[in-house]
Amino acid sequence: MGFVLKYHCYLLSLMVLLPALCYSQDLTWSRATYYGSPDCLGTPTGACGYGEYGRTVNDANVAGVSRLWKNGTGCGGCYQVRCKVPQLCTDDGVNVVVTDYGEGDNTDFILSPRAYRKLATQDKSAELFAHGVVEVEYRRIPCRFSGYNLKFKVHEHSKYPNYLAIVMLYAAGQNEIQAVEYWQEDCKEWRGMRRAYGAVFDVANPPSGAINLRFQVSGRMGMTWVVANNAIPSDWKVGVAYDSEIQLT
Repeated sequence: MGFVLKYHCYLLSLMVLLPALCYSQDLTWSRATYYGSPDCLGTPTGACGYGEYGRTVNDANVAGVSRLWKNGTGCGGCYQVRCKVPQLCTDDGVNVVVTDYGEGDNTDFILSPRAYRKLATQDKSAELFAHGVVEVEYRRIPCRFSGYNLKFKVHEHSKYPNYLAIVMLYAAGQNEIQAVEYWQEDCKEWRGMRRAYGAVFDVANPPSGAINLRFQVSGRMGMTWVVANNAIPSDWKVGVAYDSEIQLT
């Protein structure tokens, strides 16, 4: 991500998917900056592999991270971030979704312009953008995507029927996807998919017919496997996101 520290955007947010939470003591101090964007939204080429979802999810209040990347398992995590310049910053800050990897000047967050603007009070955003880098405090919060189940998207790099890559969208709660497996019917066993990069898992020569998946989730309740039967139809299409009817919590 390139920094465009003079870039400023005044687009108003249309909808906030992640509500502000009450403050507690589990806040971590860090620094945040922002990246340039021609439309103030996120980037569809983020390292998580989300594509357009990474550009617009959570009303484009998204971020790239480095220390919180966790080899890609940090993708999709949600954080409350608020800056610490009393005369410029709001009390609530902004709630963001991790969609990319990015390293800054000792920063934990590189925010989309829209997310960075929400750190500021209504008439102080220009001054905050002029700072370029600000001290912040942050904490992990549960993701909330009202009206959405978990979806399995067939990644654009897939090639039917010989190569399948998937990425999971709208993973709610305070969870991380650790592993994904598919059911091999003729052998009666679960087989692992490779984490290709970010949040993208893939397999060469996937099973024919509808594909059952299970994924390992780590969260506040520990580690667990979640099964999604017929998650991917037999005639799967590249770029299509299939609804799982699963709601993570």
